[in-house]
Amino acid sequence: MRFDDEHSFLVHVTDRLAGLPGVRAVALGGSRAAGTHRADSDWDFAVYYRGTFSPDALRALGWPGEVSGIGEWGGGVFNGGAWLRVGARHIDVHYRDLDDVEHQLAQARQGRFAVERLMFHLAGIPTYLVVAELAVNQVLHGQLPRPDFPAELRRTAPAQWWNAARLTLDYARTAHAERGNLTDTVGAIGVAACQTAHAVLAARGQWVTNEKTLLDRAGLRGVDRVLAGLSPVPEDLTRAVDETLSLLERAVETA
Repeated sequence: MRFDDEHSFLVHVTDRLAGLPGVRAVALGGSRAAGTHRADSDWDFAVYYRGTFSPDALRALGWPGEVSGIGEWGGGVFNGGAWLRVGARHIDVHYRDLDDVEHQLAQARQGRFAVERLMFHLAGIPTYLVVAELAVNQVLHGQLPRPDFPAELRRTAPAQWWNAARLTLDYARTAHAERGNLTDTVGAIGVAACQTAHAVLAARGQWVTNEKTLLDRAGLRGVDRVLAGLSPVPEDLTRAVDETLSLLERAVETA
């Protein structure tokens, strides 16, 4: 299957996804929607369905690749998807249950959210991630709300994320750094840095849809310097935890 240009490819994929049973809307996300993509970047699509969605219907389109079942990506708000090839291009398809998305939007407007585990995300993902997608993705078919960052979420989220970061570092210091556990300490510092980045960006009212540029956007790349050249010596590791805490505290205070 060949396409003359990206527009014809986008129209083809959108039409096929929009025609799947239960699908009410299709959106383009990721770097393509943000305009930060490279020539070799994948295409990220979200299919918003009401009621039920059949992955078998997606498989029946005949695009080669892997299609997951509902809930096979850990459940929760990120409830499944597919990695496929359409012609020479690679696409990701994410399943989005409109009932759940609307629930998470209502929760976010009340300042409520949970953090769910998701592969490739050090700090996990906030349940308002699906709300962030509504705000930043490009709607290709159907209609979806376009929410601003809720004032109440901006009030509550920074404290929740920052509290988690502080507790992560406290535990890292006593359980790992003081025992010379290098890998454990560095891992905990990475998690705490990502949690703090979420706090900083929430305080600014800026949406987050993944962790790829999370530390850069929050101005926390200085943690790299703290970790450079560490050895499994308790004194070095406890100093790294303390330096990280100071760096993160300054970022939160500034935000």
